[in-house]
Amino acid sequence: MNKSRLAGFHDFSPPTENFRSAVMNGFSKPRKAVPSKFIYDEEGSYLFEAIPTLDEYYQTRTEISLLKAHAAEISALAGPRSYLVDYGSGSGEKSRILLDALETPGAYVPLDISTEHLADAAEAIAADYPGLAVHAVAADFLGDFQLPDVLGTDRRLGFFPGATIGNFTLDEAAQFLRQSRSMLSGGYLLIGVDLKKDVAILEAAYNDSRGVSSAFNLNLLSRINRELGGDIQISKFRHSAVYDAEQGRVNIGIQSLARQAITIEGQAFELHEGEIVHTQHAYKFTPDEFSALAAQAGFQIKHVWTDTHELYALFFLEGSAKISP
Repeated sequence: MNKSRLAGFHDFSPPTENFRSAVMNGFSKPRKAVPSKFIYDEEGSYLFEAIPTLDEYYQTRTEISLLKAHAAEISALAGPRSYLVDYGSGSGEKSRILLDALETPGAYVPLDISTEHLADAAEAIAADYPGLAVHAVAADFLGDFQLPDVLGTDRRLGFFPGATIGNFTLDEAAQFLRQSRSMLSGGYLLIGVDLKKDVAILEAAYNDSRGVSSAFNLNLLSRINRELGGDIQISKFRHSAVYDAEQGRVNIGIQSLARQAITIEGQAFELHEGEIVHTQHAYKFTPDEFSALAAQAGFQIKHVWTDTHELYALFFLEGSAKISP
Protein backbone atom coordinates (compact mmCIF):
# COMPACT_ATOMS: atom_id res chain seq x y z
CA MET A 1 0.00 0.00 0.00
CA ASN A 2 1.39 3.40 -1.00
CA LYS A 3 2.07 5.88 1.78
CA SER A 4 -0.25 8.87 1.71
CA ARG A 5 1.26 12.09 0.39
CA LEU A 6 -1.22 14.17 2.39
CA ALA A 7 -0.02 16.34 5.26
CA GLY A 8 -3.28 15.48 7.01
CA PHE A 9 -6.82 14.15 6.59
CA HIS A 10 -9.41 15.67 8.94
CA ASP A 11 -12.79 13.96 9.03
CA PHE A 12 -15.75 16.04 10.22
CA SER A 13 -18.21 14.42 7.81
CA PRO A 14 -21.73 13.79 9.13
CA PRO A 15 -22.41 10.15 10.13
CA THR A 16 -24.62 7.82 8.13
CA GLU A 17 -27.40 8.24 10.68
CA ASN A 18 -27.80 11.83 9.52
CA PHE A 19 -28.69 10.55 6.05
CA ARG A 20 -31.27 8.17 7.48
CA SER A 21 -32.82 10.91 9.60
CA ALA A 22 -32.92 13.35 6.68
CA VAL A 23 -34.65 10.82 4.43
CA MET A 24 -37.16 9.56 6.97
CA ASN A 25 -38.03 13.07 8.11
CA GLY A 26 -38.04 14.44 4.57
CA PHE A 27 -40.44 11.83 3.23
CA SER A 28 -42.73 12.30 6.24
CA LYS A 29 -43.33 15.99 5.53
CA PRO A 30 -46.42 17.24 3.68
CA ARG A 31 -43.99 18.75 1.14
CA LYS A 32 -41.33 16.08 0.81
CA ALA A 33 -37.71 17.23 0.70
CA VAL A 34 -34.22 15.80 1.23
CA PRO A 35 -31.17 18.14 1.33
CA SER A 36 -29.06 18.03 -1.82
CA LYS A 37 -25.85 17.31 0.13
CA PHE A 38 -27.03 13.70 0.50
CA ILE A 39 -26.86 13.18 -3.26
CA TYR A 40 -23.08 13.50 -2.99
CA ASP A 41 -22.07 9.99 -2.00
CA GLU A 42 -19.22 8.52 -4.02
CA GLU A 43 -21.46 7.69 -7.00
CA GLY A 44 -23.16 11.08 -6.87
CA SER A 45 -19.85 12.92 -6.72
CA TYR A 46 -18.58 11.14 -9.83
CA LEU A 47 -21.82 11.88 -11.68
CA PHE A 48 -21.53 15.52 -10.68
CA GLU A 49 -18.06 15.68 -12.21
CA ALA A 50 -19.63 14.82 -15.60
CA ILE A 51 -22.08 17.74 -15.54
CA PRO A 52 -19.48 20.40 -16.46
CA THR A 53 -18.82 18.58 -19.76
CA LEU A 54 -22.38 19.17 -20.96
CA ASP A 55 -23.05 21.60 -23.81
CA GLU A 56 -25.94 23.23 -21.94
CA TYR A 57 -24.01 23.70 -18.71
CA TYR A 58 -22.34 27.06 -19.34
CA GLN A 59 -21.34 27.68 -15.71
CA THR A 60 -18.17 25.59 -15.56
CA ARG A 61 -16.58 26.55 -18.86
CA THR A 62 -17.40 30.22 -18.23
CA GLU A 63 -15.92 30.11 -14.73
CA ILE A 64 -12.78 28.33 -15.94
CA SER A 65 -12.34 30.93 -18.68
CA LEU A 66 -12.64 33.72 -16.11
CA LEU A 67 -10.15 32.02 -13.80
CA LYS A 68 -7.60 31.54 -16.56
CA ALA A 69 -8.04 35.08 -17.87
CA HIS A 70 -7.68 36.71 -14.46
CA ALA A 71 -5.41 34.28 -12.56
CA ALA A 72 -2.54 36.79 -12.44
CA GLU A 73 -4.82 39.49 -11.02
CA ILE A 74 -6.18 37.08 -8.43
CA SER A 75 -2.64 36.11 -7.42
CA ALA A 76 -1.64 39.75 -7.04
CA LEU A 77 -4.67 40.43 -4.82
CA ALA A 78 -4.07 37.31 -2.71
CA GLY A 79 -0.35 37.86 -2.17
CA PRO A 80 2.39 35.26 -1.49
CA ARG A 81 2.24 32.17 0.75
CA SER A 82 -1.54 31.87 0.50
CA TYR A 83 -3.40 29.28 2.53
CA LEU A 84 -5.87 28.14 -0.14
CA VAL A 85 -9.16 26.73 1.23
CA ASP A 86 -11.14 24.97 -1.51
CA TYR A 87 -14.81 24.69 -0.57
CA GLY A 88 -16.41 21.81 -2.48
CA SER A 89 -13.13 20.85 -4.06
CA GLY A 90 -14.36 18.01 -6.30
CA SER A 91 -11.55 16.97 -8.65
CA GLY A 92 -9.55 20.11 -7.87
CA GLU A 93 -9.39 21.11 -11.54
CA LYS A 94 -10.20 24.77 -10.88
CA SER A 95 -7.90 24.97 -7.89
CA ARG A 96 -5.00 23.88 -10.07
CA ILE A 97 -5.47 27.08 -12.07
CA LEU A 98 -5.02 29.07 -8.87
CA LEU A 99 -2.18 26.94 -7.53
CA ASP A 100 -0.28 27.46 -10.80
CA ALA A 101 -0.82 31.23 -10.58
CA LEU A 102 -0.36 31.93 -6.86
CA GLU A 103 3.02 33.08 -5.63
CA THR A 104 4.55 30.25 -3.54
CA PRO A 105 1.27 28.99 -2.04
CA GLY A 106 1.85 27.66 1.46
CA ALA A 107 -1.04 25.24 1.88
CA TYR A 108 -3.95 23.69 0.02
CA VAL A 109 -6.97 22.60 2.06
CA PRO A 110 -9.72 20.94 0.00
CA LEU A 111 -13.10 20.54 1.69
CA ASP A 112 -15.77 18.12 0.52
CA ILE A 113 -18.55 16.03 2.04
CA SER A 114 -17.63 12.81 0.20
CA THR A 115 -14.64 11.32 2.02
CA GLU A 116 -13.72 8.78 -0.68
CA HIS A 117 -13.83 11.26 -3.55
CA LEU A 118 -12.04 13.89 -1.46
CA ALA A 119 -9.17 11.56 -0.55
CA ASP A 120 -8.53 10.56 -4.18
CA ALA A 121 -8.55 14.16 -5.45
CA ALA A 122 -6.39 15.46 -2.59
CA GLU A 123 -3.81 12.71 -3.14
CA ALA A 124 -3.63 13.67 -6.82
CA ILE A 125 -2.97 17.33 -5.95
CA ALA A 126 -0.33 16.34 -3.40
CA ALA A 127 1.41 14.17 -5.99
CA ASP A 128 1.45 16.91 -8.62
CA TYR A 129 2.53 19.71 -6.25
CA PRO A 130 5.38 18.26 -4.17
CA GLY A 131 6.32 20.49 -1.27
CA LEU A 132 2.79 21.89 -0.94
CA ALA A 133 1.14 21.05 2.38
CA VAL A 134 -2.16 19.40 1.46
CA HIS A 135 -4.65 18.92 4.30
CA ALA A 136 -7.96 17.34 3.23
CA VAL A 137 -11.03 18.19 5.34
CA ALA A 138 -14.22 16.13 5.04
CA ALA A 139 -17.08 18.30 6.29
CA ASP A 140 -20.49 19.82 5.76
CA PHE A 141 -19.78 23.49 4.99
CA LEU A 142 -22.49 24.62 7.41
CA GLY A 143 -21.46 22.13 10.09
CA ASP A 144 -19.02 22.34 12.98
CA PHE A 145 -15.43 21.91 11.82
CA GLN A 146 -12.03 23.57 12.04
CA LEU A 147 -9.33 24.30 9.53
CA PRO A 148 -5.86 22.95 10.37
CA ASP A 149 -3.10 25.36 11.35
CA VAL A 150 -0.26 25.34 8.84
CA LEU A 151 3.03 27.09 9.60
CA GLY A 152 4.67 29.22 6.95
CA THR A 153 1.46 30.51 5.39
CA ASP A 154 0.18 34.05 5.11
CA ARG A 155 -3.42 35.20 4.57
CA ARG A 156 -6.11 32.63 3.91
CA LEU A 157 -7.82 32.58 0.53
CA GLY A 158 -11.14 30.79 0.39
CA PHE A 159 -12.24 29.49 -3.00
CA PHE A 160 -15.90 28.59 -3.52
CA PRO A 161 -16.43 27.88 -7.24
CA GLY A 162 -19.27 26.34 -9.20
CA ALA A 163 -22.00 28.79 -8.10
CA THR A 164 -22.58 26.39 -5.20
CA ILE A 165 -23.57 29.34 -3.02
CA GLY A 166 -26.85 29.27 -4.98
CA ASN A 167 -27.68 25.81 -3.63
CA PHE A 168 -28.10 27.25 -0.14
CA THR A 169 -31.22 29.02 1.02
CA LEU A 170 -30.65 32.75 1.33
CA ASP A 171 -30.37 32.34 5.12
CA GLU A 172 -27.86 29.51 4.67
CA ALA A 173 -25.89 31.56 2.15
CA ALA A 174 -25.65 34.39 4.69
CA GLN A 175 -24.61 31.87 7.37
CA PHE A 176 -21.93 30.40 5.11
CA LEU A 177 -20.52 33.83 4.29
CA ARG A 178 -20.39 34.84 7.96
CA GLN A 179 -18.83 31.51 8.94
CA SER A 180 -16.25 31.59 6.15
CA ARG A 181 -15.35 35.18 7.00
CA SER A 182 -14.56 34.06 10.53
CA MET A 183 -12.79 30.89 9.40
CA LEU A 184 -10.62 32.77 6.93
CA SER A 185 -9.50 35.10 9.72
CA GLY A 186 -9.88 38.34 7.82
CA GLY A 187 -8.55 36.85 4.61
CA TYR A 188 -10.12 36.65 1.18
CA LEU A 189 -12.91 34.70 -0.52
CA LEU A 190 -13.01 34.10 -4.27
CA ILE A 191 -16.52 32.94 -5.10
CA GLY A 192 -18.36 32.00 -8.28
CA VAL A 193 -21.88 33.36 -8.71
CA ASP A 194 -24.38 32.46 -11.43
CA LEU A 195 -26.17 35.56 -12.71
CA LYS A 196 -29.82 36.03 -13.61
CA LYS A 197 -30.45 35.61 -17.33
CA ASP A 198 -32.88 34.25 -19.94
CA VAL A 199 -35.08 31.49 -18.48
CA ALA A 200 -34.48 29.15 -21.43
CA ILE A 201 -30.71 29.24 -20.82
CA LEU A 202 -31.20 28.60 -17.10
CA GLU A 203 -33.57 25.67 -17.46
CA ALA A 204 -31.53 24.01 -20.23
CA ALA A 205 -28.51 23.98 -17.91
CA TYR A 206 -30.39 21.71 -15.47
CA ASN A 207 -32.23 19.58 -18.05
CA ASP A 208 -29.44 18.47 -20.37
CA SER A 209 -30.16 16.38 -23.43
CA ARG A 210 -27.81 13.57 -22.32
CA GLY A 211 -29.66 13.05 -19.04
CA VAL A 212 -26.61 13.46 -16.79
CA SER A 213 -28.32 15.97 -14.49
CA SER A 214 -31.24 13.56 -14.24
CA ALA A 215 -28.99 10.63 -13.31
CA PHE A 216 -27.21 12.77 -10.71
CA ASN A 217 -30.47 13.84 -9.07
CA LEU A 218 -32.06 10.39 -9.21
CA ASN A 219 -28.95 8.97 -7.55
CA LEU A 220 -30.58 10.02 -4.28
CA LEU A 221 -33.21 7.30 -4.78
CA SER A 222 -30.52 4.76 -5.65
CA ARG A 223 -28.64 5.68 -2.49
CA ILE A 224 -31.81 5.21 -0.43
CA ASN A 225 -32.17 1.73 -1.93
CA ARG A 226 -28.50 0.90 -1.34
CA GLU A 227 -28.11 2.20 2.20
CA LEU A 228 -31.58 2.28 3.72
CA GLY A 229 -33.19 -0.84 2.31
CA GLY A 230 -35.56 1.05 0.02
CA ASP A 231 -37.71 -0.66 -2.59
CA ILE A 232 -38.03 2.38 -4.86
CA GLN A 233 -38.59 1.72 -8.57
CA ILE A 234 -36.50 4.47 -10.15
CA SER A 235 -38.40 4.21 -13.45
CA LYS A 236 -41.50 5.57 -11.70
CA PHE A 237 -39.80 8.91 -11.05
CA ARG A 238 -38.31 11.65 -13.18
CA HIS A 239 -35.95 14.57 -12.68
CA SER A 240 -37.59 18.03 -12.53
CA ALA A 241 -35.90 21.46 -12.80
CA VAL A 242 -38.01 24.62 -13.30
CA TYR A 243 -37.08 28.29 -12.86
CA ASP A 244 -39.15 30.28 -10.36
CA ALA A 245 -38.82 33.94 -11.37
CA GLU A 246 -40.48 35.22 -8.21
CA GLN A 247 -37.94 33.45 -5.97
CA GLY A 248 -35.07 33.95 -8.40
CA ARG A 249 -34.08 30.30 -8.35
CA VAL A 250 -34.29 26.99 -10.22
CA ASN A 251 -36.33 24.50 -8.17
CA ILE A 252 -34.97 20.98 -8.57
CA GLY A 253 -36.61 17.78 -7.42
CA ILE A 254 -37.71 14.23 -8.16
CA GLN A 255 -41.26 13.88 -9.45
CA SER A 256 -43.44 10.82 -8.96
CA LEU A 257 -44.92 9.65 -12.27
CA ALA A 258 -47.77 7.75 -10.64
CA ARG A 259 -49.64 7.29 -7.40
CA GLN A 260 -47.46 4.82 -5.54
CA ALA A 261 -46.26 3.51 -2.21
CA ILE A 262 -42.60 3.02 -1.39
CA THR A 263 -40.89 1.44 1.62
CA ILE A 264 -37.75 2.73 3.34
CA GLU A 265 -36.38 0.71 6.28
CA GLY A 266 -39.75 -0.96 6.64
CA GLN A 267 -41.75 2.28 6.76
CA ALA A 268 -44.26 2.96 3.99
CA PHE A 269 -44.66 6.33 2.28
CA GLU A 270 -47.40 7.35 -0.15
CA LEU A 271 -46.74 9.60 -3.14
CA HIS A 272 -49.38 10.95 -5.47
CA GLU A 273 -48.93 11.40 -9.20
CA GLY A 274 -46.99 14.57 -9.94
CA GLU A 275 -45.73 14.98 -6.35
CA ILE A 276 -42.19 16.33 -6.13
CA VAL A 277 -39.54 15.43 -3.58
CA HIS A 278 -37.50 18.65 -3.43
CA THR A 279 -33.76 18.00 -3.53
CA GLN A 280 -32.15 21.34 -4.23
CA HIS A 281 -32.52 24.78 -5.67
CA ALA A 282 -30.14 27.10 -7.46
CA TYR A 283 -30.47 30.78 -6.65
CA LYS A 284 -29.38 33.28 -9.26
CA PHE A 285 -28.27 36.81 -8.47
CA THR A 286 -27.69 40.17 -10.05
CA PRO A 287 -24.25 41.59 -9.20
CA ASP A 288 -25.89 44.13 -6.90
CA GLU A 289 -27.91 41.45 -5.09
CA PHE A 290 -24.87 39.34 -4.32
CA SER A 291 -22.77 42.36 -3.37
CA ALA A 292 -25.41 43.30 -0.79
CA LEU A 293 -25.48 39.75 0.61
CA ALA A 294 -21.69 39.68 0.94
CA ALA A 295 -21.58 43.11 2.55
CA GLN A 296 -24.12 42.06 5.17
CA ALA A 297 -21.75 39.23 6.15
CA GLY A 298 -18.86 41.65 6.59
CA PHE A 299 -17.10 41.22 3.25
CA GLN A 300 -15.75 44.10 1.22
CA ILE A 301 -16.00 43.75 -2.56
CA LYS A 302 -12.45 44.07 -3.93
CA HIS A 303 -13.12 43.04 -7.54
CA VAL A 304 -15.78 41.49 -9.77
CA TRP A 305 -15.05 39.76 -13.08
CA THR A 306 -17.82 38.82 -15.55
CA ASP A 307 -17.82 37.28 -19.01
CA THR A 308 -18.85 39.29 -22.07
CA HIS A 309 -22.37 37.83 -22.05
CA GLU A 310 -22.77 38.48 -18.31
CA LEU A 311 -23.73 34.87 -17.62
CA TYR A 312 -21.46 34.41 -14.64
CA ALA A 313 -19.33 36.36 -12.18
CA LEU A 314 -16.28 35.86 -9.96
CA PHE A 315 -16.28 37.98 -6.80
CA PHE A 316 -13.06 38.63 -4.90
CA LEU A 317 -14.06 39.51 -1.34
CA GLU A 318 -12.04 40.70 1.64
CA GLY A 319 -13.19 39.81 5.13
CA SER A 320 -11.94 42.86 6.98
CA ALA A 321 -15.11 44.94 6.77
CA LYS A 322 -17.54 45.43 9.63
CA ILE A 323 -20.71 43.34 9.52
CA SER A 324 -23.70 45.35 8.34
CA PRO A 325 -26.64 45.58 10.76
